[in-house]
Amino acid sequence: MSGLEEYKKKRRFGRTPEPRPERKQSDHGRLFVVQKHRASHLHYDFRLESEGVLKSWAVPKGPSVDPKVKRLAMAVEDHPLDYAEFEGVIPEGEYGAGTVMIWDRGRYEPEGGQDVEAALRTGELKLRLEGAKLKGSWALVRTRDRQWLLIKHRDAHASTDDVTVRHPRSVVTGRLLAEIAADEGGDVAKAATGDPPTMPSHP
Repeated sequence: MSGLEEYKKKRRFGRTPEPRPERKQSDHGRLFVVQKHRASHLHYDFRLESEGVLKSWAVPKGPSVDPKVKRLAMAVEDHPLDYAEFEGVIPEGEYGAGTVMIWDRGRYEPEGGQDVEAALRTGELKLRLEGAKLKGSWALVRTRDRQWLLIKHRDAHASTDDVTVRHPRSVVTGRLLAEIAADEGGDVAKAATGDPPTMPSHP
């Protein structure tokens, strides 16, 4: 199954507010987004625009800006470009039910003149991220089948800080997961388990 067919097959668009499958391209063709998603478990979805879709990986522990920490990233189905705008609640009973936050967003550039699709096929993509939270040089490396590693390279943007704890809010709306759920009719208690325990809500 290729392109957006798997994405379409898994979703009932009369019931979920997620965008319908449609191939399109951003102005620069190099969009990236990281969505924090409290579904059955908390994870982060790392997505890169390529060939009219968002190539996507689920990162269970979220990105790390520490080069010593290699994060597991499981390849999942392609998503439509419009998914980069999606922040809200996927209703219970639907695929991926839970609360979704746009945790980071920006643009990326492949390093060394790499062809993105070719690099993904061979299993190693080096790229520079220009987001609000994630910046600098990174690598995606396939270890086997759908399993990849997301790795921060050593540069001025590397740190031992836990970026997911230090910056837990939406880069678009400034909300925590629990606030998104409260605003949009989701399960607030479930969403709150994805927020750092001591973070105050906005007044």
